[in-house]
Amino acid sequence: MAPYDVSGKYAVVTGGGSGICLDFIKLLLVKGCSVIVGDLALRPAAEEVAKAYPHPPAAPGKASLLFHKTDVKSWPQLSSLWNTAVSTFPQVDIVVPGAGVYEPLESSFWCPPGVEGGPSKDLVDSEAGTYATFGINLIHPIRLSQLAISYWTTKKLPGNLLFVGSIAGYTATVGTPYYYSSKAGLHGFVMSLAPLHKRLGIRVACVAPGACRTPLWDQEHCKSKLTNNDPAVRSDFVADVMLNMCENDKYGDGQIVEVMDLGTAQDSKPSVREVPVHLLYPAASGVGVPTLLVEEEKLWKQLETEGFKA
Repeated sequence: MAPYDVSGKYAVVTGGGSGICLDFIKLLLVKGCSVIVGDLALRPAAEEVAKAYPHPPAAPGKASLLFHKTDVKSWPQLSSLWNTAVSTFPQVDIVVPGAGVYEPLESSFWCPPGVEGGPSKDLVDSEAGTYATFGINLIHPIRLSQLAISYWTTKKLPGNLLFVGSIAGYTATVGTPYYYSSKAGLHGFVMSLAPLHKRLGIRVACVAPGACRTPLWDQEHCKSKLTNNDPAVRSDFVADVMLNMCENDKYGDGQIVEVMDLGTAQDSKPSVREVPVHLLYPAASGVGVPTLLVEEEKLWKQLETEGFKA
């Protein structure tokens, strides 16, 4: 596959009000890619970027940033973000479902819903029970992907899906199992979508950062988890890797790319590697049941001819 140039493109990014995705948005804007940001709010640093790249753009051809307040747990709000992007931009080329949380007490395994006096905000009496941590970290990327793939396949356009996973997606902890399992689920979803690139021209990739100093760690339940003495990769370094993953012809086939700092807080040693997920496959050759592969081929034919409607 040929390299992908983000210049002149249009992107939808959730979680771009701060942190890694904000640094990534800055790179897109500098390269001439306009962005609509879906988040609960823009932090001061993001507001400054929005002022520098106003929408409508200050001059023809200049990239712009448009903010659309979005609670990504809400499907109606995700649809509103998507519909605003489609009605505002000539087209949508890049989608980054980057919003995430680190298992807050209001949606934590060890603070279950329904306990009197407990911090959980997950509804114990909901007919279709949900945990907000999964809604943000896993369900929202899946739903936004449906909207994007529907758009690209029905309009016969190429696309670029870039996800924000975590090293938690292939490690484990008893302390925050929602976070780790939500990221593991996201990685599995990314790998499942990997064939979209060769069959439909839709790039799929996922960055998997280790600990990274962002405003996420300023929250009360996170402050003790990452100290100033702990090594942590810089968010702008992760953003650089993400841009390379968006454009480099090496990526787009479901790769999960780890970004960590293997040094100390005083002596940074950033590390980037493609995670060898093939080692997780069964020992027996092949991973498909023959009858299921036949059904899968029927799906491909539908996607290639009629597209996917969401």
